[in-house]
Amino acid sequence: MLFVAVDIGGTFTDLVGFDDASGALYSAKRLTTPDNLVRGVLNCVDRGGVPIADITRLIHGSTVAINTLIERKGAPTALLVTKGTRDVYAIGRGNRPDAYNLFFKRPKPIVPRRDIHEIDERMLAGGIVRTGLNLSEVAAAAAEIRKSGQTAVAVCFLHSYANTSHEHDAAETLRAELPGAYVSASHEIMREYREYERISTTVVNAYIGPTVSGYVGRLEEGLRGHGFRGELSIMQSNGGVMSPEVAVKRPVMMMESGPVGGVIASAEVARTLGHGNVISFDMGGTTAKTSLVRDSAVAMAEGYYVGGYSSGDPVMAPVVDIVEVGAGGGSVAWIDEAGALKVGPLSAGSAPGPICYGLGGTQPTITDANVVLGRLGAEEFLGGEMRLDAKAAEEGVANAIGKPLGLDTRAAARAIVEIAVAKMSLAVRQVSVEKGYDPRDFALVASGGAGPLHAAMIARDLRIPKVIIPWFPSHFSAMGMLMADERHDAVRTYPAALERLDFADLERVVNELERGLRGMCRGGDPEIQIQLDLRYVGQEFSLSVPTPRGLILKGDRAAIRAAFDALHQRRYAHSADDEPVEIINVRLVASSRRAKPAMPKPGTDNPRPRARLATMGPGPAVSCEVIDRAALSAGQIVEGPALIQEYGSTTVVFPRDVCEVAATGEIIISIGA
Repeated sequence: MLFVAVDIGGTFTDLVGFDDASGALYSAKRLTTPDNLVRGVLNCVDRGGVPIADITRLIHGSTVAINTLIERKGAPTALLVTKGTRDVYAIGRGNRPDAYNLFFKRPKPIVPRRDIHEIDERMLAGGIVRTGLNLSEVAAAAAEIRKSGQTAVAVCFLHSYANTSHEHDAAETLRAELPGAYVSASHEIMREYREYERISTTVVNAYIGPTVSGYVGRLEEGLRGHGFRGELSIMQSNGGVMSPEVAVKRPVMMMESGPVGGVIASAEVARTLGHGNVISFDMGGTTAKTSLVRDSAVAMAEGYYVGGYSSGDPVMAPVVDIVEVGAGGGSVAWIDEAGALKVGPLSAGSAPGPICYGLGGTQPTITDANVVLGRLGAEEFLGGEMRLDAKAAEEGVANAIGKPLGLDTRAAARAIVEIAVAKMSLAVRQVSVEKGYDPRDFALVASGGAGPLHAAMIARDLRIPKVIIPWFPSHFSAMGMLMADERHDAVRTYPAALERLDFADLERVVNELERGLRGMCRGGDPEIQIQLDLRYVGQEFSLSVPTPRGLILKGDRAAIRAAFDALHQRRYAHSADDEPVEIINVRLVASSRRAKPAMPKPGTDNPRPRARLATMGPGPAVSCEVIDRAALSAGQIVEGPALIQEYGSTTVVFPRDVCEVAATGEIIISIGA
């Protein structure tokens, strides 16, 4: 079978594929085409020489959903809410994330107040109807929406997680009255309480829906037009894949579909090498992403803020817990009003790109700085397919950074890299130190085109002892997509005291959620995992406790309680065994195992080293051994300073660092003093 994955990033589009039968390997990296993303995908297929008609399964991850939201390029959207709740979306939460920021501004709602329509209906928290739905008001709202020109509509009624009937009928009426509009109802995405977050999630889904559904449709059409006959899957934020049909209905689930692939692959590589605890670090062209993998399990979050906690849009959906910072290879270096050097978050992207690309870029970037330092080979970038203009990079760094700060060109380039490393180190601290984990107990798995360039510096800064450079680091997110299983999540708010819990009714809810999940799975009989969101009475937030079905069937309150107390103790270093416990939500995860392609083995040819001058520290440039990774054999030792090159990436081995090639081909760097 031929497995292919394509990942669209902010700067490059990556393709990787394996043919189990022949052992053939396919890979390609092309500049992202923001004006027509499908063209970039097909460019990679053509460039990689992939026989598209033979592809069994193609998995696709894209930034189209998150970019549509962050750039505010979605569809004009209207919102229907319960009468009396028109301002919930604008009020949001009463928190002040930046308490000492005099210029702090609350996030601006996607839907302005004038486009929010109140509907006369009222559902109580227990699912009992207090006021019936007035469908004539829904029809009147549809007429106003048609007149105003909105092409997307979100419906979020009070307590619809408990009883979906009003929301369902309103959504069906809107679809009949507005046949061309994209209609999104909250119960179709996530049946969970917290009204503000639920409204925001539904609005985001509706806002990006037309763009994402149009893109998925064009992608399918483009692939089929080129002879693709296999199965197309879309990467989700939760680390699983879904069908295009599900993606069109729930585009909010693919908000982080690109970055999570790298985390999935990091967990798989760590498991293969016997490292249960690793930190995934992915530095691409636009951003750097990091996530924690503990005991070979990917860390998950049940909600996050797209665009940052302070001013982003809350999305209540399962997502791999990722911290992202604006420090990618294309991040621009600049000097602020006070004369301080800054790096990012503005990125040169793929157009015009860094100065050294020769595509019209005029602002120095991290990539330009690495070219100036000699760590990136100007003649060997992307295997020689793309020659870099080293002279232009030097002039750009000197004129924009060096001269204003009174630094020579190499010192200015080193400063750019060091500031970027400091930003990325803080991101790694967020997923480790800030959550109670010591980074010295983890290995760092570095990927992305720029990850291996900077990983050793980050590891040294945080005293991480080992750095793992996997196969195909510049295609690693795409690689992770090939390793992903099909996965779907469902949640139902189900408030109940544990000591008075009706286990028969709980089993009914579990069975209902399970039927819905099985209907979405394409890959055989899925494995079902059950989690109960539990908390001590009086707490605001809960913990998701894995709960085997057998405990529910037996009504084993004591075992469920003990599991919650143990998790609370592990997470917060204390538990309250004498406090009453309550259930808030029931969560189910359905996953279907998918065949994984066999990874290639390391080469056995003798390396053919050469040398290049590169700046490795504050002193002058030193002669560094340059080695082609494909020539390295298992067990081979390389001592720094050295540069290990491969298509799409370069691993920097600093003086006093030693790397060894694992039996499975990964490069493992032991960080020196």
